[in-house]
Amino acid sequence: MTKQERAVRTRHALLRSAAAAFDQRGYAAATLSLISNGAGVSPGALHFHFENKAAIAAAVELEAADTLCMVATHVYMRQGSALQALADTSHALARAFTTDVVVRAGFQLGREAAYVSSLDLHKDWERYVHRLLARAAEQNTLQPGLSHRQMAAMVVAATVGFEVLGQGEREWVSAHSLTGFWRLILPSLATPEALCELDPTGGRLGVMSRS
Repeated sequence: MTKQERAVRTRHALLRSAAAAFDQRGYAAATLSLISNGAGVSPGALHFHFENKAAIAAAVELEAADTLCMVATHVYMRQGSALQALADTSHALARAFTTDVVVRAGFQLGREAAYVSSLDLHKDWERYVHRLLARAAEQNTLQPGLSHRQMAAMVVAATVGFEVLGQGEREWVSAHSLTGFWRLILPSLATPEALCELDPTGGRLGVMSRS
């Protein structure tokens, strides 16, 4: 293994160790020694890659944001229907949330009072929802008279609520919970013609997350 390969592996191990510490203990209680021990490296190796804890947290957020972008892009490119893309993306993100500690920690850091977030993953998700509902309006698949901005606010509030509650109980971000939500909300969003073609289960796409 080359020196560069070792450095990449060490950085990856530190990011995942930091994410696990933030996820389990919160930002304030996640010490640098806990992070370096979890990664199996020395404190010196940690400081070679990251100046301080805030720098590690920012890197965790950035990787989580990259995953969010990857998931959204993957779904959007494969779906002609904006409403289907919205449902599928929420399912894919929920799966990533349950399987990828970096994604969980990235969203959690945005709510930490002790940490000044460099990104806002919830805002990124809100913008994506707005964009897809605006696209659905252009596709004439939204119910007549609906404000896509009001509908976006409702979808964001519900899905972010699932994510927050899912920190304590994973059932909130299960496929069952998301499917129930979309079965309830899609008839209020979609025209009857569009609704017949929509799948609320998110079963059309595989999981898109980093391991």
